[in-house]
Amino acid sequence: MTSLAALITVYHRIDPAELTEALDSLVAQSRPADEIVIVEDGPLPPELAAVIEGFVSDRPEARVVKLARNHGAGPASQAGLDTIHTDWLARLDADDVAHPERFERQLSYAAAHPEVDVIGTAVAEFDASADAPGKVRALPATHEEIARYAKLNSPVNNPSVMMRSEAVDKVGGYRDVHHMEDYDLYARLLAGGYRFVNLPEALTFFRVDDAQFARRTGTGMFAAEREMQRNLVAYGLISRPRAWANTVIRMAYRALPKALITRVYSRLFHRQRVD
Repeated sequence: MTSLAALITVYHRIDPAELTEALDSLVAQSRPADEIVIVEDGPLPPELAAVIEGFVSDRPEARVVKLARNHGAGPASQAGLDTIHTDWLARLDADDVAHPERFERQLSYAAAHPEVDVIGTAVAEFDASADAPGKVRALPATHEEIARYAKLNSPVNNPSVMMRSEAVDKVGGYRDVHHMEDYDLYARLLAGGYRFVNLPEALTFFRVDDAQFARRTGTGMFAAEREMQRNLVAYGLISRPRAWANTVIRMAYRALPKALITRVYSRLFHRQRVD
């Protein structure tokens, strides 16, 4: 029987109520994960730590990996991955919510398409409540479209992804690429010849707030962009001139006023409203 682990990383700024929603959505799956691995990326406030302790104490399939200090998303993800030996790995961000049938539908697709190694989905954005989602963020669907898109942008909605654990291990797992650890992993998987798909259904509810906007446009993003573009060149996905062009395009987007970024983002990614 195909085995599945769900991996979630938590750091001190996560809202305890939002983490509770995320964890509850994992146990509400029509096909639950065989393992739930929660990485504590450094010391957590008491209320946040209590949410994790209470969750793990009631569920034998759940366990915690504790890091003594905050390492960042890439190293924290790898610390969790080092403890996982299932066939498939599913990710969820600590402030997002998984659709109840997400794992079942992704694993069903995997069974019907054994050539596929990475399965993403569209995500339904929400602000206050996942019960009232708004627009759907959809990315290219086929492997060929995804490979082309990855030359400019991360090709998978990360909180929706399910990946073959063996494939992730073979390309070196997660690396410490500031703000871009997921994009970097997908780029290495593509360079390694692994096959991708993005399902059109919105199987993850994606929280949208001002904090995410601040992370996308904050200090340090130029250095992060340059590092990611150098990596894409090193992996053989783009040329050096394309890397410079990408940097200019992506930094110009980040420099736009917030209202304009929101409009451009909607034109690029939004497909429809959820009924």
